[in-house]
Amino acid sequence: MAKRKKNEAIPQPTSKFMKVKCEKCKNEQIIFNKPASTVKCLVCDAVLVKPTGGRIKESEVRVIEVLD
Repeated sequence: MAKRKKNEAIPQPTSKFMKVKCEKCKNEQIIFNKPASTVKCLVCDAVLVKPTGGRIKESEVRVIEVLD
């Protein structure tokens, strides 16, 4: 669990969006780093990420950039 400052009125979210690259067709797309459902490539329909109950495993896809 992320540490939060005690005097912080509104806590900031710890989850982020990520730009990933499909290893099969090299398509780049943006996904959520805590997906609740299976994420497939929009071009070749390959499975990029499966739900794990938490953050994605970065070994499954190539992360290009973490977006704020």
